[in-house]
Amino acid sequence: MKLTGSYKLNATKEVVWEALNNPNILKQCIPGCKTFDKESDTVFKAVATNQIGPMNATFSGTLTLSNIKENQSYTLSGEGQSTVGFASGSADVNLSEESGSTVLSYEVNFNIGGKVAQLGSRLIGGVGKKMSDYFFGHFSDLVAPIKVKEKSTGAYIEEKRVVKLKSNFLNKYVYFGFAVLVLLLVVIFYFVSR
Repeated sequence: MKLTGSYKLNATKEVVWEALNNPNILKQCIPGCKTFDKESDTVFKAVATNQIGPMNATFSGTLTLSNIKENQSYTLSGEGQSTVGFASGSADVNLSEESGSTVLSYEVNFNIGGKVAQLGSRLIGGVGKKMSDYFFGHFSDLVAPIKVKEKSTGAYIEEKRVVKLKSNFLNKYVYFGFAVLVLLLVVIFYFVSR
């Protein structure tokens, strides 16, 4: 599956490039990332847990930087394994200058297999788009936040490009439903036993 996008950042190419190579920033951008360890200048090990449809999947894998052209572009490739399947993909990231700003553009290609692939291409495509938008949008928020002047106070506030993803939102509904069911059973038992 193929996804594309771009973000305009109010920062120099050098600042954006440095952030693209910073493991601490990359870790914050990967949805559900638990660990992100640098093995070398171009290889990282990561573990991330995410909700894909009804499944909670923990993927562990390797991310590799290749096709590196300093301050211009690189390819971020990765593959991960989980009990529910595998995921592999790459993102070609390009930086260009436009009117004193940096435009970060990307093209993501990914493939998913195993049990998780049985959820269907529309659901997988939607999750892939949401995750790539989150990665690059959150990256943009960290590197060059949008500051908007509030009309009432005149103070500047940061406007987020993306909302933080919740990787366990379905679990909360399941637990809530279970709690309601238990309460109903207690109430029914109380009235029947009287």
